[in-house]
Amino acid sequence: MVGLIGDGFNAGEAARMSTSPPPIIRVLVVLAIGQLISWGALGLPAVIGTRIAADLGISVATVFAGPSVFYVIMGLLAPMLASSFARHGARNVMVLGNVCAAPGFALLSLAASPTVYFAAWAVLGTAGAAMLSTAAYILLNEVAGRRSRGAMGALMLVTGLSSSIFWPTTAFLSEVLGWRQTCLVYGGAMLLICMPLNLFGLPRRKTGRKDAVGSADGGVPAAAAGKSTFYLIASAIALNAFVTFGFSAILIELLKSEGLPAPEAIAFASALGIVQVGARGADFLGGGRWDGVTTAIAAGAMLPLAMLLMMAGGGTRLSVGAFIALYGVGSGALAVARATIPLAFYDSADYARAASRIALPLNLLSALAPPLMAGLLVWAGAGAVLGLAILLSVVALAIMVVLSRRRPSRELSATR
Repeated sequence: MVGLIGDGFNAGEAARMSTSPPPIIRVLVVLAIGQLISWGALGLPAVIGTRIAADLGISVATVFAGPSVFYVIMGLLAPMLASSFARHGARNVMVLGNVCAAPGFALLSLAASPTVYFAAWAVLGTAGAAMLSTAAYILLNEVAGRRSRGAMGALMLVTGLSSSIFWPTTAFLSEVLGWRQTCLVYGGAMLLICMPLNLFGLPRRKTGRKDAVGSADGGVPAAAAGKSTFYLIASAIALNAFVTFGFSAILIELLKSEGLPAPEAIAFASALGIVQVGARGADFLGGGRWDGVTTAIAAGAMLPLAMLLMMAGGGTRLSVGAFIALYGVGSGALAVARATIPLAFYDSADYARAASRIALPLNLLSALAPPLMAGLLVWAGAGAVLGLAILLSVVALAIMVVLSRRRPSRELSATR
């Protein structure tokens, strides 16, 4: 229990949390189920993309542009929802997101043209802004404040398995029912599983948690993080996300361009997911001994080192294995840091606004990264992709070093 809550959560506080509603374990289980289903369902193009392309008479590349629309819409809407999270609480916003997702999947099942197909992803992007990761982190912060860091890491351990569980599930359903009916099944899951789980399993936001000088949960006063600090946080998170989201889309092709046969490229790329989940688990087991800024600096340093190893190794199996290990640990830990860095600078009352605003550049760059990196790989080769990744990773690392000197000390937070 202490390891789960993390960041200075002592035994007495853990006992009080376990006996007073809502228990963090219950909240975490509800969120994990909902997020696992939601992200798993939204990953269906990876499995049935070729079927959708053949049915609609469009290219596979056009099919995968649908998720890009999803990320763009989700990013644009996230800052607009900040006031709704603050006014109504994450639980209510997430329930509305589940309700909105159902017609999105229904529209996707009815798509007969690219226009309707992209419209469906726009609806799903609207729902995603309200119900996916940012909303889940905001809710955990409402429940546990800065002590939610360990819970966020635990949630990511589960959501990191979404493709492993739902890719075969989607493949099975599409074989039995067809891809359109599979979309309807997932739309039904939004209404019949995720929505009731969030409505009845998640707590309403408590009021009056923030006092005149700080936050009741020991968070950092909002005044401690000015505009320049926010822009640095958003820039570092977005730059690292551009690299990691881009590589997740092109890794197999990148390894093939380095000279690996297709089966070996797929095998190495598949191992990456295991390493990333392991890195998230290691961060979770840290039990709050370090904050998101420290994680980001350590993990961020691994990314350019991994790229340099790949470039220096010339595509040998040893260099590729070292790249997968180092990059996997770094990118896996950075996934946790993206959610937990703001906890070092914002109290629970202001975390929702900060996280919603950060989601704009994060999701926009996440949408742009795959097509831009794929185009660069085709046009200029693997060396150019690795060089760009090194540049962006080093800039993000430098920003995090600057942020490490700006974060309020734990002693200051405690006195407030």
